[in-house]
Amino acid sequence: MRKAEITRKTKETDISIALSLDGGNIDINTGIGFFDHMLTAFAMHGGFGLQIKAIGDLQVDQHHTVEDVGIVLGQAFFKAMGDKSGIARFGSFYVPMDEALAFAAVDISGRPYLVFDADFPQENCDSYDSCLTWEFMRAFSFNAGITLHTKVLYGNNTHHMTEALFKAVAHALRLALERKENNILLSTKGVL
Repeated sequence: MRKAEITRKTKETDISIALSLDGGNIDINTGIGFFDHMLTAFAMHGGFGLQIKAIGDLQVDQHHTVEDVGIVLGQAFFKAMGDKSGIARFGSFYVPMDEALAFAAVDISGRPYLVFDADFPQENCDSYDSCLTWEFMRAFSFNAGITLHTKVLYGNNTHHMTEALFKAVAHALRLALERKENNILLSTKGVL
């Protein structure tokens, strides 16, 4: 079973994550309602079992909590993927949400990289600062060791645009993590 549990405690945050790449319970509590909604959608659409308990210095702002959840979730993905034998490796997906359209492409390559192309028209979704989506995606992709390209093609509602993006990333990851019958490692180098 492709699972991982990671705990990380700093002076700013205390985060515990349990992840199953093959499904399971979803229970998210970061103290940031909109972020919980995005992570729940991410887990549901990716087909991941995901439990997150995060306590952060929200009296300062949400930045540390969102970024650190990205770090720990990326570490959990990295651990749960193991040696990456037998996975599809690549995945891409479009998600429409009302007037918004988002795209994500992923390569489980061992070479962390993020391309993030999204201009959000509103600065906030409730109390969540829309610039934190970039912070999360950067921390997640670099700690998971994946190449991630994301783009919001259009939209005029930041909530719809952000949610479409989280769902597109989830579906792209789900496809990239699909098991293949031959169990071959898709790399001419012999390592990912």
